[in-house]
Amino acid sequence: MAAVRRWPRKLAVLAAALPGAGSQGRAAAPGPAVLPAPGPTEEPAPEPVPGTAAPATAALYVHWPYCRKRCSYCNFNTYVVRALDEAAVRACLVREAQTLLRLSQVHSVTSVFFGGGTPSLAGPGTVAAVLEAVAGAAHLAAAAEVTLEANPSSASISRLAGFRAAGVNRLSIGVQSLDDSELRMLGREHTAAEARQAVEAARGLFPGRTSMDLLFGLPGQSRDAWAQRLEAALGLCDDHISLYQLTLERGTALAAQVRGGALPEPPQDLLADMYETARNVLVATGFRHYEVSNFARKGALSTHNLSYWRADEYIGVGPAMCPVNAVVPLPAAAGAHGRFVLRGEGGCSREARVQTLEPVTWMREVQSHGHGTRSRVVLNPLEQLEELLTLGLRTDEGITHECWGHFSPQFSLQDVFGEPGEARALQQSGWLVLDSGGLRCTWAGLAVLDSLLPDLLWQLQRALGAARCPPRDKEGQDARAVSGHDGQ
Repeated sequence: MAAVRRWPRKLAVLAAALPGAGSQGRAAAPGPAVLPAPGPTEEPAPEPVPGTAAPATAALYVHWPYCRKRCSYCNFNTYVVRALDEAAVRACLVREAQTLLRLSQVHSVTSVFFGGGTPSLAGPGTVAAVLEAVAGAAHLAAAAEVTLEANPSSASISRLAGFRAAGVNRLSIGVQSLDDSELRMLGREHTAAEARQAVEAARGLFPGRTSMDLLFGLPGQSRDAWAQRLEAALGLCDDHISLYQLTLERGTALAAQVRGGALPEPPQDLLADMYETARNVLVATGFRHYEVSNFARKGALSTHNLSYWRADEYIGVGPAMCPVNAVVPLPAAAGAHGRFVLRGEGGCSREARVQTLEPVTWMREVQSHGHGTRSRVVLNPLEQLEELLTLGLRTDEGITHECWGHFSPQFSLQDVFGEPGEARALQQSGWLVLDSGGLRCTWAGLAVLDSLLPDLLWQLQRALGAARCPPRDKEGQDARAVSGHDGQ
């Protein structure tokens, strides 16, 4: 492997910013994803007119940027405010959702995800208003997955019941740890007892559709302590678990403590052992490891997150959520961002869109222009395939021939990765598989995905050639970038 090749930062940030992202390996590929069957109240979307293109579909992400306090490890775009005009925020979320759905001419919204921040601090009325606006602008099936992220400190039974009445049917709870000392180190508001109460309440209201987030690799955390936390979590929630290795982000309080010597930095070997321990334990107890950081039982996969990893279209509403300390501009990488075609303006190319970060500025732009898109970049074919490769290999199903062909009708997976080169060497070494199902990692390869991607991206770039690169202006800037408010 060519160790000097780097995974492009814009792709690394994109992968890390999406819900469900992680920094280590993935699972084997037992077969295609099995999604929950639609409920009995499912309303079928109207059939396309024969001879016309299939109606556009997209997932919708809604970002709520507010928190009661900033956790010691968080460097995302969150805000702690003393007083909040929720009615004004609600009106802007509704208007931006309507505007972007109109611009994209999306026919059907496949899923909605309320992330943050702490979306459980929003009132159920705000959630209901956004969902009503979405249903008014596009088809939103009665059984479409609607997820809300919640912190245990704002997840009382009455509040969760309010969200269910508003239309939420799946809950993702930011437990992070079931140990009080670890929670204090992380700067979390809740206790372990409150976390257990929140999960139990959620499982009663959202049976089979409750997910828990857990962090591992905390400063001073041993492998045995992590195994105990995982065992406790399994006794609490057996639907869906998301595991994230703690990243010590520059500018955070926790990173400063580690850098100053007040807390120990976990060794890389220990982090790898913790991750491998979790994979083995969860799979042995019946979980499907369907994505780098995500494990599900009984078909409880997140259909919304799968839309990212399968490179479906998605629309981001609300202030951007990208890291506030990002060291490079992120016009095509992270945030309350989107990947969709501007059909309402006659567009036919997939765009990367990022919303304005600061909530007050974002609200002002929404009130003036209908949306707060800060930047738009038309993705060229190579960039779209790079994103598909980077995100698709995170899943146990990998990249199917059908999905690849949607983005690359001229060059098949076999054309690009079946020829002599890096991919074939990875296959011969037992890291990668290319067969009738598509391209995916083996169980061993999933654990080292980040180290495989540079070689695969290099082979992709070489196969498609430099002719696919975007035009540059006289200063060498990307000539495809356009103002976020041109033509709405």
